[in-house]
Amino acid sequence: MGNGKSSPRAVHYAWIVLAVTFVTLLATAGLRSVPGIIIPSLEREFGWSRESITFAVSVNLLLFGLAGPFLGRWMDLYGPRVVMLTTAGLTSLGALATLFMHATWQMTLCWGVIMGAGSAGCSMVMGSAVVSRWFIARRGLALGILGAAMSAGQLIFTPILMHLDMTYGWRSTTLFVALMTGVVALPLILLLMRDTPASLGLGPLGDEPSAEKLPKPDRHPMKHALRTREFWLLASSFGICGLTTSGLLQTHLIPHGLEHGFSEMTMAASLGMMGAADIIGTIGSGWICDRFGKRGPLAIYYLLRGASLLLLPFIEQSEMLMAFSVFYGLNWLSTVPATSALTADFFGKQNVGVVFGWIFCAHQVGAAIAAYGASFIHTWMGNYSPVFMAAGAFAIIATGLVWGIPRKSLSLVRA
Repeated sequence: MGNGKSSPRAVHYAWIVLAVTFVTLLATAGLRSVPGIIIPSLEREFGWSRESITFAVSVNLLLFGLAGPFLGRWMDLYGPRVVMLTTAGLTSLGALATLFMHATWQMTLCWGVIMGAGSAGCSMVMGSAVVSRWFIARRGLALGILGAAMSAGQLIFTPILMHLDMTYGWRSTTLFVALMTGVVALPLILLLMRDTPASLGLGPLGDEPSAEKLPKPDRHPMKHALRTREFWLLASSFGICGLTTSGLLQTHLIPHGLEHGFSEMTMAASLGMMGAADIIGTIGSGWICDRFGKRGPLAIYYLLRGASLLLLPFIEQSEMLMAFSVFYGLNWLSTVPATSALTADFFGKQNVGVVFGWIFCAHQVGAAIAAYGASFIHTWMGNYSPVFMAAGAFAIIATGLVWGIPRKSLSLVRA
């Protein structure tokens, strides 16, 4: 490993880097499952309104997106390792600070501002930057595996977190995910994470050690990207992706289910089932992108998501809820490998951090709108049905946006 010489059968260090990144995303995925679980507990203990709680969640999601492009640029320039270390530590400290909150402004500061900015460094922006550096072959599969990490975190942690919340209270739930990030992820990043294959005398997976090197990032990649149709179509469709996933389902599905007579553990099982299906869907999406392209499958993912959301308000039995969880889960994060790979195709893999960072920012703007907007509409209308119906319609609009993306890949790399 040290001299970069290895037998053809040796495990390429890219897989070790991918494993560290997977565990980091897995650990931080638990943090994004917490708000939907603890909303009822916070309402009972503090008497806070649902709008005030989800306002903090919206700030978290918005800063998660806004910090992404800047952190992505730092990753492009200086490598992912230092950014991962800094932001994982910040996220863990922010979660610990929420244990002592007694007012909504404190939740907004700790959960919204500190954790929102910190968690942006442990996201698919980071995953895309890592994969673009370490993989030439199997890039779609690698992106699919990292997308599955977020689903696996939901699958593993949601039932556990719900049990902790019901048995010991919301503080135990928050403490658990803070320790997962600080005690599990941080040491692995420190010990095993490397910025580039060249630092170990290697080439990316699928290349020879002394072959193609990663070009230096463009000086102003967004200057070129903002002038293109491809960027705006990717950003718009991915904004709808955020509106129809993390901001909506991850924040409001459990409260919606409780209002329809489902138990807390049934709703936790629903999200866990969704995560299990998404592991299959996201890895499968990476495999499909490697073999059949990205544009067509991406459009289909949005179409299926829209259909499932239009059906959600009519689900009243547990069996139907679990069927929805599987159907919806298969295409929750399946959009990520295709969108990230298209970004690399159009704008150059050396610019993925910053360009995909801004596209991911659009995703989080959509998520923030859904997180707070759904609470506002729920208070106004008395239920979530109009929200899910509107989200389904937006997902179908995203299908049309994706079809507008040109078939031919166009790199905007400039000399």
